[in-house]
Amino acid sequence: MRSEARPDPTEANSASPPDSVDAARLDARLDSRLGARLAELRAERGWSLGELAERSGVSRSTLSRAERAEISPTASLLNRLCGVYGRTMSQLLSEVETAPAPLLRAAEQPVWEDRASGFVRRSVSPPHEGLRGELVEGRLAAGADIAYDRPPVPGLEQHIWVLEGALEVTAGDAGHRLEAGDCLRLRVWGPTRFRCAGAAGVRYLLAVVLP
Repeated sequence: MRSEARPDPTEANSASPPDSVDAARLDARLDSRLGARLAELRAERGWSLGELAERSGVSRSTLSRAERAEISPTASLLNRLCGVYGRTMSQLLSEVETAPAPLLRAAEQPVWEDRASGFVRRSVSPPHEGLRGELVEGRLAAGADIAYDRPPVPGLEQHIWVLEGALEVTAGDAGHRLEAGDCLRLRVWGPTRFRCAGAAGVRYLLAVVLP
């Protein structure tokens, strides 16, 4: 597993522009709320850190640091925990963000970044009560590669539509290369991998439907 730690925002150069400082503060607040929610989910089930480590395959120390917001969890780590807690990543993130209105302007759509893997995730249409589907815009930097060892919900339906660049998707033993305009449809039962296949970054739309 890749390291879950991100650079400490407090170590940033004092000459950093205001926008960068504000983004770091927003990241820190989100990490704090996310850590508290992860701790709540574990407590609701009466699990110790050791029990959660056995169920998720994540080390006890990493889980502890994530719950205390000492590290910012990667997409891979969150996916493992979502699988244990029976929710999608969007559902987990929506629990620590303001509940979305029926209409979400572009500027209001929550964005989450996994800097360790070069992955940026925009929740275009977050989970909403009474709806089974959601829309996510994904961006991977050149050379970025993210792997998930299990789906957060078995049999999760996904539609992957590449908007710009090239994307390699591996689901189980099957590999697919998608160019701009291509769409891959599947149900996810096992491990998946997303890799930017071009010299530039890739941008894609992911439609997720609960089974």
